[in-house]
Amino acid sequence: MDDKKILAITACPVGIAHTYMAAENLQKAAEEMGVNIKVETQGSIGVENELTEQEIAEAEGIIIASDKEVSKERFVGKKLLVVGVQDAIHRPKELIEKVKSGNVPVYKAGLKTINEVKQAKKEKQKPVYKHLMNGVSYMIPFIVVGGLLIALALAFGGEQTPGGIVIPEDSFWYQVSALGGAAFSFMVPILAGFIAYSIADRPGLAPGMIGGYIAANGHFYGSEAGAGFLGGIIAGFLAGYVVLAIKNLKVPKAVQPVMPIIFIPVIGSLIVGLLFIFVIGEPIASIFEALTNWLEGMQGTSSIVLALILGAMIAVDMGGPFNKTAFLFGSALIAEGNYEIMGPIAVAICIPPLGMGLATFINKRKYSEAERQTGKASFTMGLFGITEGAIPFASQDPLRVIPSIVVGSMVGSVIAMLAHVGDRVAHGGPIVAVLGAVDNVLMFFVAAIVGTIVTAFMVNFLKKDVVATAQVGQAIVAKEEPQVKVEEKASTVHKEINKLTDITTKDLVLPHLKGDTKEQVIDELIDTLYKEGILSSKEEFKKTILAREAEGSTGLGMNIAIPHGKSKTVNRPAVTFGIKREGVDWNSIDGTDAKLVFMIAVPEESAGDAHLKILQLLSRRLMDDQFRENLMKATTKEEIYQLLETIQ
Repeated sequence: MDDKKILAITACPVGIAHTYMAAENLQKAAEEMGVNIKVETQGSIGVENELTEQEIAEAEGIIIASDKEVSKERFVGKKLLVVGVQDAIHRPKELIEKVKSGNVPVYKAGLKTINEVKQAKKEKQKPVYKHLMNGVSYMIPFIVVGGLLIALALAFGGEQTPGGIVIPEDSFWYQVSALGGAAFSFMVPILAGFIAYSIADRPGLAPGMIGGYIAANGHFYGSEAGAGFLGGIIAGFLAGYVVLAIKNLKVPKAVQPVMPIIFIPVIGSLIVGLLFIFVIGEPIASIFEALTNWLEGMQGTSSIVLALILGAMIAVDMGGPFNKTAFLFGSALIAEGNYEIMGPIAVAICIPPLGMGLATFINKRKYSEAERQTGKASFTMGLFGITEGAIPFASQDPLRVIPSIVVGSMVGSVIAMLAHVGDRVAHGGPIVAVLGAVDNVLMFFVAAIVGTIVTAFMVNFLKKDVVATAQVGQAIVAKEEPQVKVEEKASTVHKEINKLTDITTKDLVLPHLKGDTKEQVIDELIDTLYKEGILSSKEEFKKTILAREAEGSTGLGMNIAIPHGKSKTVNRPAVTFGIKREGVDWNSIDGTDAKLVFMIAVPEESAGDAHLKILQLLSRRLMDDQFRENLMKATTKEEIYQLLETIQ
């Protein structure tokens, strides 16, 4: 065997079957070719067979077969071949031969893989939003800190005066308020700096932050108000693209090492700063001042229209682009002293999860047991202003849920706008009111409660009862399900699994599957699990299996499919296996029909990763052509079970 070692890493997004199938095929091919190989797997149970620094230093070359991001920094200076995980499964010898021939590039820091290039192309389709959201994500903590500190200072240290609440300058709370003001002062520079960073990487950070600082301080260009967050956004994009242009200039090699730390940030800062001071600062400040005055002056119909738009944007995609755009609009105005835009937004943010949670409480006939449990979590998330709590309901029933949460959020937003509810912190939900960040707390809760009730009653009016189906299912369970004691369930859930037959029996083997379609085969296997007392609900487990299939087919190629699911309806870990000799279309990547089908069922509360280790062994064993052939030839449960006993 060749003494020079080849190293490899295999990984797939799910981190179960493909990861270990690729590793097994690489090892098998290397053994046949007389090549020394070590394969690191990055699966669901973590990194196994990890490559050491010494092995990397001495390696002839490295293969990364992965469909997800794998860190490559440790391979700088080594020959590196980056491919998809399917390449390692279907043509491992070709990959090894390519590395052995030396026809592989040496990896250098910054070199992009095929997957990185594809991702970059996707990002180019929406660069403005991507760069803007990068700035917003870094800006938000400063607004949250600033707003909460000022709100706390006003709540505990403020004194009522004819001119409003004032904090005495000689008090402790005045210093707390000053800290909040300091946090706010970073908002626009941070926004601009990290927009530029997203566009031009680290060299863009300094010009962006300097441009943002100038934008926020109008005295540079003779404006009292400054250009605000609009100026910060423009400064960030300007700095980013200016720096990007400078980076692309060809310069002498002697100058290249100091370009990123001296010339690029200095020249970029000069260009952005001078352009803002002498050309664009004052016009942008005028626009921003006019916008702020217009918003502050909104009364009657115009303010209602704005509230309707903001409420709809917050709810329609529950944390997506529309939600974030409205959130940015409100939070950016906080620093300008306009709290009455963020107030309606803060109310709208909590209504979708609160509304769906309330809906499951007040009419249980409309929801399954699993949905009612989700409703409890959704309601809790709503209290903390996490709109995403409504996503599980919207994904299952978008035509009824999304209109309901949008209408509820619009109603709450309008009430908050008309009642002049203000929010001094870039966040929403009752939590901000409890912490003292809200002006007109009573109406904040009135608006949130009314919007929540509207959502709950509307969605329940639109949804159909599921109680009849549930009763039928319960009757079947009561009649057919074998009684499993609690103690027995607990012991099987936590039972140590060392081989495949620890979690399968002869009764879970089907030598002749009858189904002619993928769904029929799935139903047949689920029926087998149910009859053996593995499942308490066939319908719920089928939903889990189909949800996994929707993420990506479990047809692994080579006539193999391994559908799997983790669910509360599973009483103990189990594997059922069936053979469909004519094959059934499983949308396998290599186009082959599935003939050998293993279905894995795991309890949601299952402890440890033993079942994943069994799946590793199963995936690797199925790479053996002779083993697959023997399974296909077996015609009785006993013959098949004897073969399965060898998987350990």
